[in-house]
Amino acid sequence: MLSWLRLKRFPFLSNPNFFLHSHFHSVTHSFHNVDDAVSFFNRMLQMRITPPIIEFNKVLTSLVKTKHYSTAISLSRQMEITGITPNFVTLNILINCHCYLGQTTSAFSVLANILKRGYHPDTITFNTLIKGLCLHGKLHRALQFHDDVLAQGFQLDQVTYATLINGLCKMGQTEAALELLRRIEGRGIKPTVVMYNTIIDSLCKVKLVSHAFDLYSEMIAKGISPNVVTYSALIYGFCIVGQLKQAIGLLDEMVLKNIDPDVVTYNILVDALGKEGKVREAKNMLAVMIKQGVKPDVVTYSSLMDGYCLVNEVNKARDVFNAMARRGVTPNVQSYNIMIYGLCKIKMVDEALNLLEEMDYEKIIPNKVTYSSLIDGLCKTGKVFNAWELLDEMHVRGQPADIITYNSFLDALCKGHHVDKGIALIKKIIDKGIQPDMCTYNILLDGLCKCGRIKDAQEVFQDLFKKGYNLNNWTYNTMINGLCKEGLFDEALTLMSKMEDNGCIHDPITFETIISALFEKGENDKAEKLLREMIARDLL
Repeated sequence: MLSWLRLKRFPFLSNPNFFLHSHFHSVTHSFHNVDDAVSFFNRMLQMRITPPIIEFNKVLTSLVKTKHYSTAISLSRQMEITGITPNFVTLNILINCHCYLGQTTSAFSVLANILKRGYHPDTITFNTLIKGLCLHGKLHRALQFHDDVLAQGFQLDQVTYATLINGLCKMGQTEAALELLRRIEGRGIKPTVVMYNTIIDSLCKVKLVSHAFDLYSEMIAKGISPNVVTYSALIYGFCIVGQLKQAIGLLDEMVLKNIDPDVVTYNILVDALGKEGKVREAKNMLAVMIKQGVKPDVVTYSSLMDGYCLVNEVNKARDVFNAMARRGVTPNVQSYNIMIYGLCKIKMVDEALNLLEEMDYEKIIPNKVTYSSLIDGLCKTGKVFNAWELLDEMHVRGQPADIITYNSFLDALCKGHHVDKGIALIKKIIDKGIQPDMCTYNILLDGLCKCGRIKDAQEVFQDLFKKGYNLNNWTYNTMINGLCKEGLFDEALTLMSKMEDNGCIHDPITFETIISALFEKGENDKAEKLLREMIARDLL
């Protein structure tokens, strides 16, 4: 009875010709999980009449599609142990598995096996190896392998060069990617929209938008039609250089060319408008995308919330946050971080802490940004003890504090006239292997100056200067303000004259600080001279 059931469920067990029928294909693709695939593979290995190698390859391919690369390698070894010889397809599958796992040495061993068995590698073989090398940061080796393949008389295709161009761009070698694009045209290989998109995107990310736009114009002239990826990359580029008008113009051009913007395109614009403080326009863009049938995602709503928080309309940000769930979009850690930061910014720290509890309830793990925002909010509202408790929670949750977090504590200590405790904190974090940044030292200098310890501040300032720190306007303005408060105007003016020599630009704060102090002390002539210079520099 059992054997009859087995034959009814798997008729191929009694029919060796079953494997020639097309309906076997559907069986091999109906695995519910990896265990089903492994079980099926093992049953084939145990059959009296061994199925054709193509059937084993189907199972291996299904495992690769579900990213079970190690399992596919293991099964292929079992297959060889039982005496089943892999064919060219099997070996290509193995190369793919090893490449995705970063086992490029093993992948090249399989290539050697291909050559040993008398098979001829094809572009799929070479492309898989080149992609594997690029994926795992071995770009130089990928380029070298490319040269070796060409030297052996093999032909490569558009996929090869798209992969290499992508690898070069990811390594920041955009110019080399562009040179490669030019070279392949001379070899009779037509560039594709994917190649152009990769280079355009790379140029836009480093703000070389005019070069990217020239490349866009070039591809159109060559008859290569731009797609939604091309336009999204260019729109992003124009947005990050503050040319929103041009970005929106490209959106209009897409519509005219019947290229549908996707959620990524709209998200770029919503985010850019929000960051420019143009929240009404960002909200209108959200309305446009909904009207066009593009469903907003968590990034869309988070970008709009961020825009509202930047212009201190935190209640409107909270309305968007609450609306997300009603519209079937689940907030993520970024969404919570934006709301927590916004609430802390307007000193609604208790409400921000409630959101931290909500994250815990929703099984959303807070990150460093979450804790740093809350700690900063607690420190700024005088709840330093609660902030230290939160720091302990950070460590317990495996989120070690960074310099940004400690700067919040230092700021609270210095503003509370506990500068010596602040200095002790800096020494403590250095012992932990955390390096202070310029923000750390600017906070310390401000604390020393406000406590009347100008000599100590000057010593710290000189030490920073000697060690080659990049002193900024904040640093100089803090010191100038401290010197003026002590009546050391000549020293303040000397320091002001050194600012531009050291790469800093005089700003209105610099002038206003000294001018105000000079007028207060009756040094009217010096004050008026500086005021005239300020007018001449168009800083009023």
